[in-house]
Amino acid sequence: MQHIHPKAKSFSQYKGICTDEILSEVEELASQLQGTRILNINATAFGGGVAEILHNVVPLMLDLGIKASWDVLEAPHEFYDVTKKFHNGLQGAPITLSHEELHLYEKVNRANARTLGEYDLVYVHDAQPLFIKDTLSHNGDTQTKWAWRCHVDTSNPNEYLSRYLMPCISMYDAAVYTMDQYVPSGLRAPVSIISPTIDPLDDKNKAMSVKEAARIVRGFGIDVDRPLLLQVSRFDPWKDPIGVIEAYRLVKKTYPDVQLALVGSMASDDPEGWEQLAQVVACVDGDRDIFVLTNDDGVGAVEVNAFQRKAAVVIQKSTREGFGLTVSEALWKASAVVAGNVGGIPLQVQHGVTGSLVSSIEECASMCIKVLQNPERSEKMALAGREHVRKNFLTPNILRDELKLFLRLLSERKAPALPVVDEPRETYKPIKRTWKKKAVEKVKPDSMF
Repeated sequence: MQHIHPKAKSFSQYKGICTDEILSEVEELASQLQGTRILNINATAFGGGVAEILHNVVPLMLDLGIKASWDVLEAPHEFYDVTKKFHNGLQGAPITLSHEELHLYEKVNRANARTLGEYDLVYVHDAQPLFIKDTLSHNGDTQTKWAWRCHVDTSNPNEYLSRYLMPCISMYDAAVYTMDQYVPSGLRAPVSIISPTIDPLDDKNKAMSVKEAARIVRGFGIDVDRPLLLQVSRFDPWKDPIGVIEAYRLVKKTYPDVQLALVGSMASDDPEGWEQLAQVVACVDGDRDIFVLTNDDGVGAVEVNAFQRKAAVVIQKSTREGFGLTVSEALWKASAVVAGNVGGIPLQVQHGVTGSLVSSIEECASMCIKVLQNPERSEKMALAGREHVRKNFLTPNILRDELKLFLRLLSERKAPALPVVDEPRETYKPIKRTWKKKAVEKVKPDSMF
């Protein structure tokens, strides 16, 4: 695995931004975890919300005296073709998985597991590294604790994939989801519910003047004196960028001078991104008022910050969404938000209070028009959205919730760890569509913390 060294951060910098109550709670929890060795494992160091969260949380744990670290899987491109299927399948898409694909998935996890050092707790993120725990499940280790974090919308997962992954998920000492609705039936691991967060000190979210935001946006050829619709997200079908373009075209019938920017980063663990980007460009069909921009065009954290501040409406028209950090990012900047009524978005957008929730292209266009027609009401909702994020979705919140989880798990340790023995599991047989669904009982934990 590749070790990641995120930029250092100081927890004291959150004073004056977050409440004193939550800051004191985090410091008290961290004081009980001094010197604890905690490893985070995920699939990529950049692109997507998981990497963003880890770039913030890991250095803050270090600053608070916890020996936190972060490793990223080493894998061939073909591995990410398979795990992209996992991503889509967990969110309900029909998929097929061959024996060879499952063998590759398990083989990569075994190879990465062999490089694992000694830790008090290992925190695994999403499906890509999930089977590292499965590889090490027979070593008799009762000292190291394991938690698995699911960042995607699993409210309606592909049944065949769910059946394949469930035994391994159930081996973990804890399974962490964003919402109760994401917890699958039949899970035999204690469950914790923890919301993702954004960092107000990041270049993407820190204060920026209106003049500076306009200067940056203008640099991409956009007329800052005309209204701009914006979606910031990966180029992923679940984010529905094509639907955003269609909504923009409906808005343009009422506001002919409106513009649209689709801004996204290309992540190393998302091989479908380039294909989706090509489809978006084809859909634009030469419209000079639509701007499709990626990190290859020089769009980074500062540029995203400027776009979210300058946009008249920030859209997040997802059809599936684990949480959607870009929604909290926009609300934190007191921008008007119109977003899909799916997944974790309603945790952030309270319809008619902090923004607008929509379920179709037509509703998206209609709400964008209302925002443009009623700027005073939209501003009031946007300010309420900023306060909602301040109280619930800033980095100290996730620190508090995860430290509580870690303390609970580490208190359950019973005996010293035994030496790791590499005993690869028998490879799963190819998934067939002949099994009959059995009734399963949804297990709820006796207590969260």
